[in-house]
Parts: sequence; C-alpha cells; structure tokens
Amino acid sequence: MGNSFRKMFDKLFGNREMRVVMLGLDAAGKTTILYKLHIGEILSTVPTIGFNVEKVQYKNVLFTVWDVGGQEKLRPLWRHYFNNTDGLIYVVDSQDRERVGRAASEFKQIIEDPLMRHSAILVFANKQDMKGALSTAEVCEALGLSQLRNRKWHVQGAIAIRGEGLYEGLDWLASTLKSMQRTGQVTSVAAAGR
Repeated sequence: MGNSFRKMFDKLFGNREMRVVMLGLDAAGKTTILYKLHIGEILSTVPTIGFNVEKVQYKNVLFTVWDVGGQEKLRPLWRHYFNNTDGLIYVVDSQDRERVGRAASEFKQIIEDPLMRHSAILVFANKQDMKGALSTAEVCEALGLSQLRNRKWHVQGAIAIRGEGLYEGLDWLASTLKSMQRTGQVTSVAAAGR
C-alpha cells in the first residue's frame, strides 16, 4: 500500500528513479565523483575492488549510481551491471594521455553492448585542472562521440576534487533522461534470460 502511494506521489510531483552505471579506467576519479555527489565531501579513496553503490538525489531525480572498479582484471565484469541501466557516466582521466586510447576502446565496448543501446551517455572529462589535460573537445574526439548516431551524449569538463562540473553534468543527465522517458523513448534494456 505504502509503495503504491509513493509511486503515485512521485508521478504527481515528478520524482523519478534512474539507474546509472559509472565506469572508466582505474584512477579516473569515479569514486571521488560518487562521494562528492553523495555526501558533498572528498573521501580518501583506494582502488575500488568490486563496486560502490549510492543513491544520489539531484533535483527531483533519485539516481542509483553503481561505481564499478576500473582495473583491467575487473573490466570484463562491467557488463553484469548493464541490465536495466538508464544512463552511463563514463569518467576519463583527461591528464592520462597514454591511456586515452584504452579508455576509448573500453568505452566503445560498453556502448555497443545490447543492454546499453538506449542509455544516455554522460562523459566526465575529469582532472581538467591538471597541466597537459585533454580538453573536452579532445576527449570527445578520442572517444569518437561525434560519430555516434541516435544516441544522447554529453561531455562535461570536471574537477572532481573541487566538485566543478559535476552538477552541470547531472543536470544534463537528469533532464535528458526525463525528456527521453516523457517522449516514450526506452532508456534501459532488461537482459532476457540472463
């Protein structure tokens, strides 16, 4: 009874729940971003072995964010988090020019997965304050975003440790997902028989 009342209340007042997976290579800043958004603070982080999951309220959207470890041995497990995912937050270490090709390769595999074919894509070009960092345009080019057809995507420059760009990115993601759902576009795909 209480759950149905909550759903009706949310429908009337526009509250929505969205499932988002946050991926990227190790040391890109995913966990820093998650906890800056979740509690507004920077925590001392260690490499994520497995995942962190937190609910992040932004405006009238409650994001359930899955931050999955980015070490090479964990990347094959990423696909297990794609089921029913409305959005992808892909974090790129803009200063790590040596691994941007690897980041692009992993990104391509994610967005080509059948379970992610409708997800909105937010790319955080993190560490914009670092000397020699790739610009947002360079990150866009490296990931091949301009070649994507029939996909909603956005690249947002960010400095996670200061919280810069994070809420602007979430603002884009929230409004894009709400718009997609309002117009009847599917944002998530459920795994059949998995």
